[in-house]
Amino acid sequence: MIFDVVGLFPETVDLPLSRGVIGKAREAESITLRCHDLRDFAEGRHRVTDEPPYGGGPGMVMKPEPFFRAVEFCRQRSGAAPRVVLTTPQGRRFDQKRCEEFAREDQIVILCPRYEGVDERVRQWLVTDEVSLGDFILTGGEIAALAMVDAIARLLPGVLGEPTSASSDSHTTGILEGPQYTRPSDFRGMKVPDILLSGDHGAIEKWRRHIALETTRRRRPELLSHKYQYYYHS
Repeated sequence: MIFDVVGLFPETVDLPLSRGVIGKAREAESITLRCHDLRDFAEGRHRVTDEPPYGGGPGMVMKPEPFFRAVEFCRQRSGAAPRVVLTTPQGRRFDQKRCEEFAREDQIVILCPRYEGVDERVRQWLVTDEVSLGDFILTGGEIAALAMVDAIARLLPGVLGEPTSASSDSHTTGILEGPQYTRPSDFRGMKVPDILLSGDHGAIEKWRRHIALETTRRRRPELLSHKYQYYYHS
């Protein structure tokens, strides 16, 4: 899969994702991540990417031309019609379901505006999806793009060391994970539950399932399906 990220500070995405699991996946060419400086697609000596808004108002608005040229460049380079995602507070919230949807694409171009946003013509004529991480404002879309690439990439074949890890994630199964423990079994008087030391794998699995459901019921009850809601009321 190809990720193209376009913004004023591409290193915000490129550097963190050159390490760890995603960095190894890039080295193995399980994914391709290309981070583009928006200024490279701007015209003129000063490569201006923003202008004051028509009609007045605070701040600056990002110009349409650099974004259009960047997307056209990404299309020509891959020879495909990629999904074009705009990071914006007005977008639909990015959740695991959306993540799984994006993971089925061959190429995604993520546009990262700053300041007071982007010229409306980018939204109307260039973008296929508008995405928000949540109801808060960031200094720039690169941070959202970083999170999106990380979340999508780990669902792709060859990225995670353990292929089944992603399929058991909390927001994939709809149930939060229960508590995890490792050595020592007794740390300052705080002991690991006896069931986990019993060696009875069937009983351990049943206990983990019960604790996971109970944890979800207490912390995120809205995640529970009707089947599990019935479990708690029967």
